[in-house]
Amino acid sequence: MPHGSLTVPARLLLLAYDTGKDRVAGATDLHLAVRAAVLAELAERELVHEVDGIVTPVLGARTGVPAADELMELIEESRPRKWRGWITHRARSTHDTVRRGLADDGYLRAERRRVLGVFPGTRYTLLRAGYVEVLRAEALGALTGTAPPDAVPRDDATLVVLAAAGHLRGLVPGRDRRRHAARLDALAVRAGPHLPPVRKALEAAVRSAEAARSSGGGG
Repeated sequence: MPHGSLTVPARLLLLAYDTGKDRVAGATDLHLAVRAAVLAELAERELVHEVDGIVTPVLGARTGVPAADELMELIEESRPRKWRGWITHRARSTHDTVRRGLADDGYLRAERRRVLGVFPGTRYTLLRAGYVEVLRAEALGALTGTAPPDAVPRDDATLVVLAAAGHLRGLVPGRDRRRHAARLDALAVRAGPHLPPVRKALEAAVRSAEAARSSGGGG
């Protein structure tokens, strides 16, 4: 696999970029999907567990991955929450940490700017569009290919399932979520028993965010 040591959350963020327009497109709730991907990785490593419906951390456990360790600290220090609560609570902080890491590693370029000519901000542009296209081809192969789900690498299965649940339309448009619903269910099983509750919670969080926007309630 050409993505080397990139985590699933990092790959998910890169795949939200439209390589032709050099910007994130069709991924309004990307921050929720990225947070869900970090939670899924922690669950796969058995560093968080569901106890009576509550996400419970292994106290003091760390991974060496900044986004994951920041989330572990947040879970330890905050009031108890279910999966959906941890997908939405301060999710943009996890997204920002993953994005900074991609800039540090040379996948994105961080450019300082002023919003409306007044407020300081940072614009992130894609440095490795060809690399992202390779990632996209691999992800689409996992979704639409002929290989049985059990032959798909678990990280790829996790990536595709969360991209669909997070409504990343540039990778998995709504029509493909419906067309490949059975395949997505099989890939969720392939990813492991930790993924279904995270997937379900992400789907609920995205539906809620979309409903709020459509009713004028914001994001």
